[in-house]
Amino acid sequence: MERTAKYGLTLRLIHWLSAVLVIGMFAAGLWMVDLTYYSSWYKTAPHWHKSVGICIAALTVFRLIWRAVKGTPNIEGSRFERTAAHAAHHTLYLLLFVIFASGYLISTSDGRPIDVFNWFAVPALGELFPDQSDIAGAIHYYAAFVLIGLAVLHAAAALKHHFIDKDDTLRKMIGGKS
Repeated sequence: MERTAKYGLTLRLIHWLSAVLVIGMFAAGLWMVDLTYYSSWYKTAPHWHKSVGICIAALTVFRLIWRAVKGTPNIEGSRFERTAAHAAHHTLYLLLFVIFASGYLISTSDGRPIDVFNWFAVPALGELFPDQSDIAGAIHYYAAFVLIGLAVLHAAAALKHHFIDKDDTLRKMIGGKS
């Protein structure tokens, strides 16, 4: 992988779009669990949640491929900070894929495909193990909380680098000049 001076426009756009979508999906997920059968959003909200989730999954796969092809800048900071940043980035991606997989398992355990914005359907594998929806639901729920917590730490670290260390960590992701 080639190293660059800053993140390219494509990766910056994907980063910020992903951040907004993941935060929005987290908020929507919290809101959805309290919907009742009689709510007008009872069927609409899960449809949108699943559709956006599939789109975020595709965007994340594209992002990883783009990073591998185009490269990323070096991480700044002490050896500990660089190691922690690498671990945090890998964990963020791992959590995203756990959330994607568990969401898929929740949504398709009844054998129905996931209809993505009425554009196309992701085929279902059905129930692969007993209590699949409940187990996958718990994993989805807790992984989402861990993801948001780690994202908050990620943002705090970027702000620390910008305001305290006064290095280019944040500028590389917002496109600012060094």
